[in-house]
Amino acid sequence: SYVPSDICSAFLYAQLEMMTSITEKRRSQFQFYLHALGRLEESGLLRLPRIPPDCRSNHHLFYILLPDQHVRDGLMAHLHQNGTLAVFHYVPLHTSPMGKKFGYSEGHLPVTEDMSRRLLRLPLFHEMTIDDQARVVGQVRRFLESKSRNVAAA
Repeated sequence: SYVPSDICSAFLYAQLEMMTSITEKRRSQFQFYLHALGRLEESGLLRLPRIPPDCRSNHHLFYILLPDQHVRDGLMAHLHQNGTLAVFHYVPLHTSPMGKKFGYSEGHLPVTEDMSRRLLRLPLFHEMTIDDQARVVGQVRRFLESKSRNVAAA
């Protein structure tokens, strides 16, 4: 059945009633990450999201864009080892079984493929505290700054 159950509907209704406060909390968390990770972007260790001035966001996720897949996967593993779940964002649809049925393959959309390999979603959820976010930011900093020092020393 495509009709949501009463329980799912009740859950959604409660979220809709709190939509403004939930969105404001996520906006605040998003801004925290932007500010706290800004120095790493200035150092060229990552790129932060940009919301075009003529657009509005519901701040449903926060991602960072890393230099390459090796760094992204290393940071993802580092965060996981330290109790933080950060995940890659998406698999390009053109490389999916359906995309392949339409005649696409790896290499057809190189920018999409590159972004997919470099994007990492940081935790962002309503119950997350500033201390939780500060811990995530600290883990990201430690990993990227130590990686940067190792490259500079080589």
